[in-house]
Amino acid sequence: MRFLRWLIGLIILAAILIWIFTHPFGFLVRCLYILLLCSFLCLFRILGGPTPADRVVAVDILGILIVGFCAILCLATGRPWYLDIGIAWALQSFIGVLALSKYLEGRSFDE
Repeated sequence: MRFLRWLIGLIILAAILIWIFTHPFGFLVRCLYILLLCSFLCLFRILGGPTPADRVVAVDILGILIVGFCAILCLATGRPWYLDIGIAWALQSFIGVLALSKYLEGRSFDE
C-alpha cells in the first residue's frame, strides 16, 4: 500500500513538473510555480509529519522558500527592498528554528 501511495505521488509530481516546463511561461513564472509547489509539499509535511523533528525541518525549509519568493519578487519588480525582507525573514526563521529545536530537545533557552 505504501508503494502505491509513493507511486501515485511521484506520478502527480511528474505531471505537474511536466506541465510547468512545457507551457510557454517566462523563467520567473516557472520559478514561482516551482516554489509554490515546494511550499505546498512543506505544508503537507508540517501538517502530517510523523515526528516533531520532521515538522521543524519543514518549517525551516518553508522559511527558505519564502526567502526565495522574496528574491524572485525582487528580480521581477526591480525593487531592492524585497531582499531586505528576505534577509530579515531568514534571520527570524533561523532563530525560531533554533528555539523550537531546543524546546523539542527539552533544554532551556540559556543552555
